[in-house]
Amino acid sequence: MKTLYSKIKKASVLSLLLMLSTTACKKSFLTENNLSGITQSNYFTTAAQAQASVTGIYPGLQTFTSEEGYLGEAAWASIEFPVGHLASGGSSLYNNALIKHTNSSLEPVFRTVWVGFYNGIANANLAINRIPGITMNTTTQKALLGQAYFLRALYYYYLVRLYGDIPLITAPVDFASPDLNPARAPVEKVYQLIVSDLQQAENSGLPNVDVTGKASLGAVKSLLASVYLTMAGNPLNKGAAYYQLAADKAKEVIDGKYYSLFPNYAYLHDRAHKNQGELIFQVQYLTGVKTNRLTEFITPSQAGISKLTGEIGSVVPTNEFVSSYEPNDKRVQEQQFYFTQALAKGSTTRVVKFGEYALYKFWLNEAAGPSGDLNDDENWTLLRYPEVLLIYAEASNEISGPTQAAYDQINLIRTRANLPPLSGLSKTEFREAIWRERYHELAYENKSYFDVQRTRQVYNLSTGHFVDAFSYHNQTGATFNQQYLLWPLPQSELYVNPNLKPQNPGW
Repeated sequence: MKTLYSKIKKASVLSLLLMLSTTACKKSFLTENNLSGITQSNYFTTAAQAQASVTGIYPGLQTFTSEEGYLGEAAWASIEFPVGHLASGGSSLYNNALIKHTNSSLEPVFRTVWVGFYNGIANANLAINRIPGITMNTTTQKALLGQAYFLRALYYYYLVRLYGDIPLITAPVDFASPDLNPARAPVEKVYQLIVSDLQQAENSGLPNVDVTGKASLGAVKSLLASVYLTMAGNPLNKGAAYYQLAADKAKEVIDGKYYSLFPNYAYLHDRAHKNQGELIFQVQYLTGVKTNRLTEFITPSQAGISKLTGEIGSVVPTNEFVSSYEPNDKRVQEQQFYFTQALAKGSTTRVVKFGEYALYKFWLNEAAGPSGDLNDDENWTLLRYPEVLLIYAEASNEISGPTQAAYDQINLIRTRANLPPLSGLSKTEFREAIWRERYHELAYENKSYFDVQRTRQVYNLSTGHFVDAFSYHNQTGATFNQQYLLWPLPQSELYVNPNLKPQNPGW
């Protein structure tokens, strides 16, 4: 929707002015770089400034699809490659090293994510610190703070899962701040802040849903359900109590009827259905404001089908993964989640066959297809309703085994995929069925890597079962290296801040 897009465009300069971290900084991501006369002390005085400051927190989410060079290297792809269900059809040595688990700590993406997300946190901290002092409508003020708390929690949720113990910054930083060169906080303490922030957001009066791309109550509850599920597993292993919290929070979303599954998979990646239906929370893009190269990433290399500038083919689903779906699964039919052919660029009759699978799930036909306008402004999805259904099914199964309510949720997803409903399974069988459904329904949406982290299991594509992550050789010939349970801290940050040491294991 244009409302948030236009506000983001107006807030982008302000965001740059307010950020205490900057990629151009030579000292650290926390060093101040004042680019104008606007300062923290003189800016936060009006309701409009409060709104602009919160809008300025959102652009950091675009770090997920920001690209390093032109080789198809980006954060969202980097989260996918280590699992072993992707090939890289491009020329990126970095992407191929992620598949083989042979990277160095100097890779640019590791720093891009760190800086981008801490920039978002810096802006959130400013908003949370300064908005309460502004004289304005209290309902609006509370809701703006709710957005800021949600976004700060979201940034920290990704950072703590990617890097482990990390600096926990909750206030604006200047040269006199003790957090100018912060030490790493334990993972559990970071999660405590994430939960606290989401609880603050949950009680801030946000609307149940928001079709303009802003945070909503449904998004807050959905993220909190995901956080609780993660805390129940590795590395915190909080167990039954947190499975119960995850099930309860997911059930609130389900019972609230905030969302519903699309009748058509194409709605997941077209323009008309952004921020609607089952799309709980997305990173926003719009032609004329901000675009990305997501469609170019997934278009087979030099296929001759896209009107966009590049056909990079850097993210290629393996045949083995697509073949692991059940027979007759609608999601693997042509132009559902995957495709193997398309019309040649400029032709209405000639069909190009790829000789491999490509991700139709991320193909923006309005930009790249026969009538495409060359503007790839597809949103990147962070939370989707099927994940909430599967969180409820998994968490409740861990507490009490399969229940009809748990079957009902997973069977909604299976029915849409033209698959028979599940029933009569043991607790172990149902657990594996849920995990398989996560792999298949949420494929390439940055869920499987974090599932490996929390379960220490990977999907054996040849048997359809889950096995120890650190002994199984996947179809690429690699074994999941325990080193890759975390990313390395950016080496440039270690150089300037000795308090961050030691480096993560293996790096």
